[in-house]
Parts: sequence; structure tokens; C-alpha cells
Amino acid sequence: MKLKRIGTRLFLQSAVLAVLMAGTASAFTGEKLLPQAKVTLPQAREVALKAYPGKIVSQELEEESGGSGLRYSFVIRHKKVKHEVGVDAKTGEVLENAVEGKNPD
Repeated sequence: MKLKRIGTRLFLQSAVLAVLMAGTASAFTGEKLLPQAKVTLPQAREVALKAYPGKIVSQELEEESGGSGLRYSFVIRHKKVKHEVGVDAKTGEVLENAVEGKNPD
């Protein structure tokens, strides 16, 4: 039963990723890490946009220190300001919400 849930979840995450990469949103990197995430990409996007409303211009899933060590990173533009918002991929907690620096990741 647990394997069926995992398989269904992976299928849904893959389907969402396919839609996102088809041009309805910015490109996504880090798809190989999706099986480790407990928070889905759409859930993380929702959390990030609540933390800083605007348009997501880049998104990735990466291993990075802080939190669980696995985070979604979003660059969100509102007018001319870009914020980087980091969402823990295992807890959904906002780990970062700051103006993007001159040397973005």
C-alpha cells in the first residue's frame, strides 16, 4: 500500500513537472531530488508566493544547508525587485525571504 502511494506521488510530481516545463511557468531544476521531497512543487510554490507575492521567474530544488538540507529556491519578481524565497522541501517552512543579491546562485 505504501509503495502504491509513493508511486502515485511520484507520478503526480512528474506530471506537474511536465506541465511546468511545457512553458506555463519558469524552468525547474533539481528534478532528480523530487523523490526525497515531502512537500510537492505546487505546495512549495504556494508557500513561497504567500511569503512574497509576485511572479516566479526561476525555481529549483537543491541540497543546501539549513532546515532539512533539501530546499526549493524561488526567485520571485514584484515590479523591479527580485526576492529569493527558500522553502524546506520536507517541512514546508520558509527558510529564506530576502532581496536577491547581485550574485544570484
